[in-house]
Amino acid sequence: MRMNYFSASPAGLKAMLDLQQHVHQAAEAGELGDGLLALVYTRVSQINGCAYCIDMHTKDARKAGETEQRLYALNAWRETPFYTPRERAALAWAEANTLIAGNGIDGALYEATREHFSEKGMADLTLAVCTINAWNRLAISFAADVGSHQPS
Repeated sequence: MRMNYFSASPAGLKAMLDLQQHVHQAAEAGELGDGLLALVYTRVSQINGCAYCIDMHTKDARKAGETEQRLYALNAWRETPFYTPRERAALAWAEANTLIAGNGIDGALYEATREHFSEKGMADLTLAVCTINAWNRLAISFAADVGSHQPS
């Protein structure tokens, strides 16, 4: 690891961890639960090429009961029958928000996602996408030790 960003900016990392805690509490409380958060985190990390986060979130997903088949097919989720309509909506929303530069978010995608999530669910899903994008950037920038994560 190039730098320990936790010790380099403790106040900044505390803010990140506070947001992460909110997202996880929202997941436990409802709409982002049932493994959805792990799928979103893994897919966004695939798009960003963050090996550390892919390793972490696939390990966590397996521990939580996610299947190998669904994890292996995640980068081609549109082409498989393995994901629910709600999961598909969340994955499309996560991809669009990760690849937002020059693309924006069109009204049809918003409406399609809204069919599966309340306003709070949409806000929390978007915060989850923001959070994992930020963690990806930190892990990639500072060369996090890929493979070191052990699920708790």
